[in-house]
Amino acid sequence: MDKAVITNKLTKKFGDFVATNEITFDVAQGEIFGFLGANGAGKTTAIRMLCGLLKPTSGDARIAGFDVYRQTEQIKQVIGYMSQKFSLYEDLTVRENIRFYGGIYGLNRADLKAKSDQIIEQLNLGSVADKLVASLPLGWKQRLAFSVALVHNPRIVFLDEPTGGVDPITRRQFWDMIYEAADRGTTIFVTTHYMDEAEYCNRVSIMVDGRIKALDTPSGLKRSFGTDSMDGVFQILARGTSTK
Repeated sequence: MDKAVITNKLTKKFGDFVATNEITFDVAQGEIFGFLGANGAGKTTAIRMLCGLLKPTSGDARIAGFDVYRQTEQIKQVIGYMSQKFSLYEDLTVRENIRFYGGIYGLNRADLKAKSDQIIEQLNLGSVADKLVASLPLGWKQRLAFSVALVHNPRIVFLDEPTGGVDPITRRQFWDMIYEAADRGTTIFVTTHYMDEAEYCNRVSIMVDGRIKALDTPSGLKRSFGTDSMDGVFQILARGTSTK
């Protein structure tokens, strides 16, 4: 399969602090790739470099074939991004948010209308389409934000802690949307600190103190570390011990 993301010893330092330390991995086109780790492990720093929002200190990375140092504008055109904090404008309506972000990505008027209607119908938001986003429950907001991140049919979508603060049922619905996007060929790069969400990914990279400590399928990781849960894998890595 084609590689959507390729990194080699990608490093980011802030003064003497090393936020990400020589991380090396690749992500296949259409893969659901999980970046797992505790808060402060370096996940958000890594995702911001890959999105072209933060310049690396050293190392290399290519996103959809584009270089993270020299081709950040091209990268931004082929990716979608959903930030850790809610990323839509709460003082705009549902419909206005969809059209605003679609316009940023260059959709014409006909496509904007078609996409707006499609998203509103898929999310069953017809009754609130012309209400301010601020009035929506958090779960609805997050599902809308994910749909907006896909409005321009990006090759890769980066999701930074997308289900933080939502209830388990909404989390499950959100992951159903992720699977549907991946089935259409979109690469999903998702950071999370929820151990159970790692089970939903094709492969998982576990970050500890800015380093990738393990990378494999969920079943492969559990087998390698002699445990029956991803939480067990993470606890072993956090203690600095492994069965390898």
